[in-house]
Amino acid sequence: MIRRGKVTITDIAKHVGMTNMTVSRALNKPDKVKPETRERILAAASQLGYVPNAFASHLRSRKNRLVGLVTASVDNPFYSEVIKAISRSAAQHDYTIMLIDTDGSAELEAVAIETLLSYQVAGIILSPVSDDAGYRPAYLERLRAAHLPMVMIDRILDVGDFSRVVLDNHHAGRLLGEWLVRQEVGQVLALTGPSGSRITQDRMAGLVAAYEAAGKTLSLEQRPGDYTLQPGYRDMSAYLAREPPPEAVFGFNQLITLGAMRALHDAQIDWDAVKVVGVDRLPYADIFDVSVPCAAHDTYRAGHEAIQLLFERINDSTSPVREVVIAADLV
Repeated sequence: MIRRGKVTITDIAKHVGMTNMTVSRALNKPDKVKPETRERILAAASQLGYVPNAFASHLRSRKNRLVGLVTASVDNPFYSEVIKAISRSAAQHDYTIMLIDTDGSAELEAVAIETLLSYQVAGIILSPVSDDAGYRPAYLERLRAAHLPMVMIDRILDVGDFSRVVLDNHHAGRLLGEWLVRQEVGQVLALTGPSGSRITQDRMAGLVAAYEAAGKTLSLEQRPGDYTLQPGYRDMSAYLAREPPPEAVFGFNQLITLGAMRALHDAQIDWDAVKVVGVDRLPYADIFDVSVPCAAHDTYRAGHEAIQLLFERINDSTSPVREVVIAADLV
C-alpha cells in the first residue's frame, strides 16, 4: 500500500492505466488534457492521497530565474553578510537563490555544480574550497561548455575567464603589520590558512612588508590551518604547551582568531600579556572588554559586487571579465 504523502505521478499513472506524461499534463497543464481524462486522473490522485511537490513546481515556473550560490563554509561569519547582500539584490531583480554549502569538500563542490547545472540556473557565484594554484576542478570545463555565467568571490581559482570579487589580502596583512610595528612587537605567531593558499601567502607577505618598510626585525612563526576555529585553537594550545606566550598572535581570519583567543583563555593567560590581531571584524568582542585590532573588509559590498558582476554576464554574455577588489580598514 502506498503511504499517504509519498504518492508519485508514476503511482497515479499505474492506477489509471495511462502514461506518466498524460498524468503530468492533467496535474500541471489541465487545459492540454480531455476533460473526462482529467477528471479520472484527478479523482485517482485524490483517492491515493497525492500531494504535489510545491518546491519543484516553483522551480519549473521560475526556469532561468535561479542563481546558484556555492560556498565552502556557511558557518563562517564572513559569509553571512555576503549571502545577505546577494540574496537581497537577487530578490530585487526577481531571482531566487539556491545556496549550497560544500563544507570544504571538493567532491561536494563538484556535486553542487552538477546540481545547479541540472536546475538550469542562470548563473553561479562560487567561493571554491581551495585557492591553491594547483586546484583545477574538472567542472570548469562543464561550465565553459554550457556557457554558464560564473563569478568567484573571496577564494578564486587560477583561471582568467571568469569575473571575480577579491579581497586585498596583502593590504590587510600590511595594515596589521604596521599596527604591530607601532606597538614595538618583534615576535609574532601567525595562525594562517593552508600554506598553499594565495590568501595566506598575500596576508603573510603584507605582514612582512610592513616590518621591512619600517626597518624592523621580525621573528615570525607560521602555523598553517584551514580557516576554521578548531585548528586555530589546536595550534595556539600546542604552542602554549611548549613555549611561553608570544608577544603577538595574528589570526588570518575571524574563526582562527577566535580559536586562538579561546586557547589563551583556557590557558588562563591575561589579555594584556599577548597582543591579538586578526583579519575580519570580531563582532561583540567589546561586550567582554576585549579590544582586538582587525583588518575588516566590507563583506556586504563584496556580495553586492559579486551579484552585479553576475547580472552583467547574464544580461550580456559578451561583457568583459572584470575583477573588483575590496580593501580593508583597520578597526
